[in-house]
This record gives sequence, C-alpha cells and structure tokens, in this order.
Amino acid sequence: MEVEKINPVIDILGKDSFSQILKDKAGYLPCQYIELACQNGLIRSDLPITDSQIQPASLDLRLGPKAYRIQCSFLPENETVEGKLKDVKLYEFNLEEHGGILEKGAIYLIPLMEEINFPPTIYGLANPKSSTGRLDMFTRVIVDHGHRFDEIPKGYKGKLYLEIIPRSFPVKVSPGLKLNQLRLCNVHSSTLGKNTLETNYKDYPILFNRDGGEIPFKNIKFDLGVFIGVDVSGYDQNSIIAYKAKTNSQVIDLGKINFYKSEDFWEPIYKQKQDRLILEPESFYILMSKEKICIWPHLLAEMVAYEPNSGELRTHYAGFFDPGFGWNGTNSTEDQGTRAVMEVRPHDAPFMVEDGQTFCRLKFEKTVEKPDRVYGQKIRSNYHSQELKLSKYFNCEFS
Repeated sequence: MEVEKINPVIDILGKDSFSQILKDKAGYLPCQYIELACQNGLIRSDLPITDSQIQPASLDLRLGPKAYRIQCSFLPENETVEGKLKDVKLYEFNLEEHGGILEKGAIYLIPLMEEINFPPTIYGLANPKSSTGRLDMFTRVIVDHGHRFDEIPKGYKGKLYLEIIPRSFPVKVSPGLKLNQLRLCNVHSSTLGKNTLETNYKDYPILFNRDGGEIPFKNIKFDLGVFIGVDVSGYDQNSIIAYKAKTNSQVIDLGKINFYKSEDFWEPIYKQKQDRLILEPESFYILMSKEKICIWPHLLAEMVAYEPNSGELRTHYAGFFDPGFGWNGTNSTEDQGTRAVMEVRPHDAPFMVEDGQTFCRLKFEKTVEKPDRVYGQKIRSNYHSQELKLSKYFNCEFS
C-alpha cells in the first residue's frame, strides 16, 4: 500500500492537522504517526513512499540513483551538502542501469530519495539498519548546514544524504536499497530513568536468561540504561560463539537475500577452553548477547556503543530496537526475549572478552502511543527470533 494517499479525516482537518494531532504529545512517533507524516508531506519522495518502508517506530530510507566517490568525510555546518561536495568530490556515477560497486575502505555519498519538510516541533534521528551494521558498513546521514551526523534538526526542510564506508566487503548497490532508518520525535524525548524503568520492569521485564527465566531488576547493572553482557560460552563444546570477517572476498550484491555462502566471507569461531575470546585489532566480529532481550510494544531501545573508558572497541553499529523486538505477542513473562547481535571492531590493541562481561548499554524511551504494528513475524522482520545470526544476505550453514 502506498502511503501518499491522504486519509480523508486528515484532508478535512487541513495542512496543519499533523501538528494539531500531536499537540501536547512528546516522544518518538509510532508507525501510524509516521504514516500520517508522509501523508501530510513532512516526508516526501518523487517515488512514492511505500507501506513496507514503515517500521513500528521508524522509516526505512532509500538510496537515490546517483552516487559520489568523495575524498573525505565532512559536515557542511555553514553550507549546503552540495556546496561542500564540490570541494571533496572525486567522481560521480549512476546507479540506475546496473548498480554501482562501492569499494572497501572508500568513502561515498549518495543522496536519498526521501526529502524532509519538518514543522518546528519535529526532529529526526537516523541509524543504520541491522543488516547494514552486520556487513560492517559504516553509514551516516548528513543534512544541509548540519553540524552532527544522523541528526535532522527541528524545522529542517531539504534533502538527506547518506555517507557510506564499506569496511570489510566491497558491495554492489542500486537505487531503492534501504540501508538506514529514520526515527521521528515530537518536541523532545527523555530516556527512562532508573525509578521509571524499575516500576515498568515489574510488569514488563526486559532481560531474561538463556533458559527464559526473568532476570530480577536488582540483579541488573543500571546507569542511564540497562547493561548487557556478551556470550562466549555457547551451549556446548561445538558451539559457534562468534563470526570473524575474512579480509579478502568477492563483491556482495545487496539486492540478493540469503544468497551468499557464509564460509566464503566469514570465519566461524568456536567455543574456547576458558570461555574467553581475544579480539584482534581492526578485525570485525559478530557476537551475541548473554541475555535475551524483550522490547515490549510501548517501548523502544537504543544500544549505545561501548564506552571508550571500558575498552577500545566499537559495538553495535545499528543501535536501534523497534517496539516488539523479542516479544512473543503475549502479556506473559514466559518464553520472552531474543538475543541481541553485536557488531564489534577493536582498535589499537588486542582486546579480551570473557563470558558474561559487561559489553553494551540499552537505553529506553517511550513512543507517544503504542504502535499499530510491532517488530516480528507478522511484518517479516529478519531478526525477530535470532541466536547468533549473520546479515540476511548470507545463508548460515558452514560445511
């Protein structure tokens, strides 16, 4: 279903209806409000926005038909992106006929199909989709006069651009591919504090152990969010506890799902004797959380990158969990939760991780209303009931 068709009720209310509906409501917008935002022209595209782009609390953004190879990353701050592009562009190429190859380690800028026309109260935050992070693709949205990556300021009117740096694999891209997603927020959003989250946790526990048992809040480390650990013990001696990206491989066509042999791109790492793993500098790993996680439909969560003072590595490129991640569709606390997959790249020195070691932080925020759809099988989410899982472009069987 294309969401450009105006809802009759909205049409009667007129062009300012969206702001009227959101009056006195602060927080992130769920899917039904994102759809209204598209209907009212806050987000538009020459190629109509489709229903499949709208996730429970985010909108998938699509690559446009033209790409630029650039000399360096940049933020325009006092200029437009196109004005700054003149100084850093090496060459441009068209993606429409046969797609384009993005080489490993090179920096590219691709204008996105969607354009923004925000009112004064709405702002946006962008992040890579899970499949993008699991390919070790470093992606960031920039906007005209922007001084920070992945932030679209209140009242912004203009184009969106995506900076892409493939780190482990060369990739083939084409127009319409969805590598990043956009969250919309009205007025402001506040991270849930310890008291609020603890009260919520009594009825809606978030962390569960391997066997599905609820982890009491008193046993959880909390500091502006919930800390989770890493699993390097597996289930038995034959368990794969991590995947490490191979350094030389063929091009990955991002239009092909479940197509590539995992063993051609990844090295499986099996359980070690001492339930620990030494990560090599500048290598890319896929690891799994120790705890199972349930994001109930009235919440959304962001996984914050590992703090530099806790170790020199970057965790979880994607960083966003839609409402419903790991939720089984019932109000029961039994059989809830699924693992979080973490993308990890150590810097400077080898880094040892041990089983259960504190590794990431989940901060929680609320939507202005519960979303009409949630993450899961009904909307064909790729990573709803996952264990250690590679990106959707690979089969996960190793010979």
